Amino acid sequence: MKSLHSKVALVTGASGAIGAVIARALAAEGVDVAVSGRREDVLEELAKELQGMGVRATSVSADLGNLSQIDTLVKQTEDQLGPVDLLINNAGIENTASFTQLTRDELTTMVDLNLTAPMLLTHRVLPGMLSRGAGHVVFISSLAGKRGIAYNEPYSATKAGLILLTQSLRAEYSTAPVGFSVVCPGLVAGDGMYQRYLDTGMTAPWLVGKTTTDRVAAKVVAAIKRDLPEVHVNSVPLRGTLAFGEVAPRLIERLVPLFGVDKFYRRASAKRGRFEPAVED
Repeated sequence: MKSLHSKVALVTGASGAIGAVIARALAAEGVDVAVSGRREDVLEELAKELQGMGVRATSVSADLGNLSQIDTLVKQTEDQLGPVDLLINNAGIENTASFTQLTRDELTTMVDLNLTAPMLLTHRVLPGMLSRGAGHVVFISSLAGKRGIAYNEPYSATKAGLILLTQSLRAEYSTAPVGFSVVCPGLVAGDGMYQRYLDTGMTAPWLVGKTTTDRVAAKVVAAIKRDLPEVHVNSVPLRGTLAFGEVAPRLIERLVPLFGVDKFYRRASAKRGRFEPAVED
């Protein structure tokens, strides 16, 4: 999809972090944007800002942890802007903690918001895209979906699910006039989950790398225009390490702790009061 001008996009999770920056990047391409999230006041201000960029924009509040709101979200978007051409599945939640410290409700909420909601939203808008002969869906995953991270089991699992969902959709619709991409950021500085760690004085090891919201947004636009299957966004190239892990899983399991990421999230869990040692220290 080389030209995005006058297309209609729905961006979830737009009331904070990466979502708002993605919405601005799309508006800069001439895309009309519906921004969705839970913070109505923030969404309304963002929609006004996007309108000031010369595009149509609207805010549609929704809590995607409640799956019953999905049809209403799409209907309100289409009522105000028209059929959805671009779906950016960005909404998600991370809950760093020892696995046994998480409640069942916390586990199922992360699965619903991070994986089930994007799947259902895609299922809802895809028939229209196919009938109109154009459309693109982007899933915002994470490098945590490429290699499971300690103290982030449900987050890693759901983000991995988005990667495989994208692969399956691309396989099924390889000859159809629609596209699917998954964008996998590393730790994102500037806003969102990782920034909250930085604000408390915690910094991840330099070997892990990081990125910015602007870089992620730029990669989303590039993925749509070039129909890219999978995009990694990180300051430190990790593709080789991840590929090596596929052919030598036991060896990479021993090497990854040397990066220090497991210790980082162990400290984060302890700082949140959600840490339980796997064995007695």
